[in-house]
Amino acid sequence: MKRLFAFPDPVNEAAARTVALGVVSVSLLALVTGWAWLLGVLLYGFVARVLTGPTLSPLGQFATRVAAPHLTRWTRYSPGPPKRFAQGIGLAVTLSATLTWQLAGWSDARWLLLPLVGAASLEAFAGYCVGCAMFRGLMRVGVVPASVCAACADLSDRYGRVGAVAD
Repeated sequence: MKRLFAFPDPVNEAAARTVALGVVSVSLLALVTGWAWLLGVLLYGFVARVLTGPTLSPLGQFATRVAAPHLTRWTRYSPGPPKRFAQGIGLAVTLSATLTWQLAGWSDARWLLLPLVGAASLEAFAGYCVGCAMFRGLMRVGVVPASVCAACADLSDRYGRVGAVAD
């Protein structure tokens, strides 16, 4: 039986890119229409995905059950911990925007969505995860221990064994 608060490991990149496209779409819709209430939709999605992966996220369910099986071109698997970290960053940004909206108004809060749109666009359209890159950097400098993500610490399986160095 699947645990409710389990995050998938590994993560299907096609599903991750679909979720990112959904985040871009909802964020841009909020920016274009001025519908600040959409911050609540984004906030719920990030909380759900950080806590349970796609289990309690309608967008996550759509991405894993409907979209990803049809996007075989982008089916590739990557470790779960960096993706969860990236969702956590999205949560922090969305929470900041939501609190700013409540305290200072939409005109100030909307600017906080721009980094979210940028990072989610890189994931959705180019397959580049900003949060994952940050996670790798934190591992490199020892802030995140290698035990958190063994697959991240040992990249030999992903990139092949490094042979002798040429002169």
